Amino acid sequence: MRRFLRFLALGLAIGIGAFAALSLPAEAAAKKTFKIGYSVYVGFEPLEWLKSSGTMKRWADKYGIEVEIVQINDYVAGINQFIAGDLDAFAMANMDQLVMPAAGGVDTSLFLIGDYSNGNDAIVSKTAKSVKELEGKDIFLLQYSVSHYLLNRALIINGMKGVGAVKTTNISDAEISAAFISQPQMEHAVSWKPMIPDMLKGAQGSKIIFDSSQIPGEIMDVFVAKTETLKDNPDFGKAFTGAWYEALGHLKEGGAKADEVKSVMAAALNTDEAGLKTQMDTTHFFLSPVEAHAFLTAAKTKEIWNYVRTFCFEQGLYGQGADSVDAIGIQMSDGSVLGSEKNIRIRIDPTFTKLAADGKL
Repeated sequence: MRRFLRFLALGLAIGIGAFAALSLPAEAAAKKTFKIGYSVYVGFEPLEWLKSSGTMKRWADKYGIEVEIVQINDYVAGINQFIAGDLDAFAMANMDQLVMPAAGGVDTSLFLIGDYSNGNDAIVSKTAKSVKELEGKDIFLLQYSVSHYLLNRALIINGMKGVGAVKTTNISDAEISAAFISQPQMEHAVSWKPMIPDMLKGAQGSKIIFDSSQIPGEIMDVFVAKTETLKDNPDFGKAFTGAWYEALGHLKEGGAKADEVKSVMAAALNTDEAGLKTQMDTTHFFLSPVEAHAFLTAAKTKEIWNYVRTFCFEQGLYGQGADSVDAIGIQMSDGSVLGSEKNIRIRIDPTFTKLAADGKL
């Protein structure tokens, strides 16, 4: 499951990133084998079908390379493996790209977007009927995660001063559902599926008062590689992007092939067809490269990244020594930069999605 960002992991990532930047050799242009990692989450599970169907191998063969897709059970550990150079790319939430590899000094490129949360993440309450009723209340969540970001945006949208208007208490994703159900004093919480349905079912009278469908596009699940890796080895980006859109093309078209992909996804998520549908219904997959390219190049995407970077800086997630929200540069698809042009650490790269949209892979 993605979203396991922990504050201690941030320090580890910064240390690993600095070490990697100093000690790892530059990627060789002749590199022929690549590894892309991911953790269990509905938005990433088409990767399981790419592996089991041989689709990834077929696309890699087309470009004369090898691409291994690796499931990493610990999300943060997977990002740290990417930072250290053990993985060539990793699937992660956009916010985590900023506060882990980018804040750790690693120049990274978002080269493919898979989906955004469209209701998977939510604020649940036993007593409040609106977000405004949360002012001054205790809110339980996994701190410094996208749950924290969602709460901040919900409060701001409702005319409040972000997370400063409430009291937040950290609780792990593994504990939040059971605690919300069993502890009457735990009235308000922020989490994501599959915990949210269990919380609503187990705590009678509880309801969702805000969810990620109200901030469409802001909680993205993306594929990230080191910029140097893609620059030296564009065939890696082409092969992976081609394979990915073959899988999503089946989902878009429906029919027997889509059923095959969904069956593999459901098994990987340890659920059935109904359980998978529940998760997919609140996940906005970019089923076509045309749609994905439009999103990556839209003016709204720059606005979203500004929300994300502002929240991260205000929460101290840029790391020690960062004295401004502009300390880290985020280069948008049009070449404009949010933050420092001298310290660009995130690049929104629509190149491969554009090739897919134009049928040139």
